[in-house]
Amino acid sequence: MQIILLDKVVNLGGLGDVVKVKDGYARNFLIPQGKAKRATPASLAEFESRRAELERIAAEQLAAAQAESARMEGVTVTVARKAGVDGRLFGSVTNADVAEALNAQGFKVEKSAVRMPEGPLKTVSETQLVVSLHTDVTANITVKVVGEN
Repeated sequence: MQIILLDKVVNLGGLGDVVKVKDGYARNFLIPQGKAKRATPASLAEFESRRAELERIAAEQLAAAQAESARMEGVTVTVARKAGVDGRLFGSVTNADVAEALNAQGFKVEKSAVRMPEGPLKTVSETQLVVSLHTDVTANITVKVVGEN
């Protein structure tokens, strides 16, 4: 299916690009999320008339994400969990737990923005994680998992 991207999509393209994607990806993800529209002559004409407005909105979102990233860079988040004597946790610390701790510190972060490439944290440790605030903006944070009595 041919679509017009209304926002930058990782590994696909930028604002205004006309790309061909699988029908299910377009119908079930991109179009409902507002990231794309079907590429018809009418929608192409409508997009060209709204291009300046969409570019302005994208630039504002990028600037807001960069400001939030500058504020968040280097922040340390402490999460307490029950742990055994050997330092292993009873359970794990997931991206939802990290997002909740960041929200408690005054940052507005979705759990899907917290990147955990090695999976949930299962030991008492201090780990560097990346928070993706925008397709082009990330912030590095430190998650300190401590044992609870």
